[in-house]
Amino acid sequence: MNDDQLLRYSRHILLDEIGIEGQVRLMRGRALVIGAGGLGSPVALYLATSGVGRITLVDDDTVDLTNLQRQILFAMSDVGSAKVDAAACRLAAINPEIQIAPLRERVDGERLERLVAAADVVLDCTDNFATRHAINRACVNAQRPLVSGAAIRFDGQIAVFDMRSTESPCYHCLFGDGEELEETRCATMGVFAPLVGIVGATQAAEALKILAGVGVTLAGRLLLIDALTMQWRELRVPRDSHCEVCASRRGHPVAEHRSASAE
Repeated sequence: MNDDQLLRYSRHILLDEIGIEGQVRLMRGRALVIGAGGLGSPVALYLATSGVGRITLVDDDTVDLTNLQRQILFAMSDVGSAKVDAAACRLAAINPEIQIAPLRERVDGERLERLVAAADVVLDCTDNFATRHAINRACVNAQRPLVSGAAIRFDGQIAVFDMRSTESPCYHCLFGDGEELEETRCATMGVFAPLVGIVGATQAAEALKILAGVGVTLAGRLLLIDALTMQWRELRVPRDSHCEVCASRRGHPVAEHRSASAE
């Protein structure tokens, strides 16, 4: 770490829990951020300013005027541009030392599996259940920690599914396929602008703790926020020993469970 880096990251280094060693781990860290919208904006900003060494940012959308109410990575001059390209320029201007890989695409299948396997932490900043389940399956297969966030209207949620631990639930343990509430979007239901900042900043905090190896994460817990009353709730999320996605890696083969259910 050179003198400029010691100065740039001095407020982290002053924290006993992080120090120089923790900051070096951040600088060597690799984060995969899927979604560059309301949640992805604060996530990417805090990961970049904190010095995370490589940030891969995935989104296939372009900046729209309606995004500017809450997607703080972008300015009027970015309207019409690819979100990942505009984001990469902004992040590089803030911290030119880090590597930013903008991917303008909708990833799935083998492509998603490879990106997840190459990361140290994955942040789900998407807005649909199908993508969230695909990301979760990839994280289970690669045993990568997943930091999940969601926000709509005045309601937000954050959870960590740490696939490095056999005791941690996965996203499917909490929300099985077809078990979610009716899917809603900001475009039709609206969202309180600061809420995505609160949720995204919390996601970034969890990812930074994972990369630096400090503190206690939200693994096994679901954090809920009602921004209208500014009330927080925490729910315990147990792992499902018969989960169709992650049970087999815990010694509970799915096929055996299904046979038992058939009886």
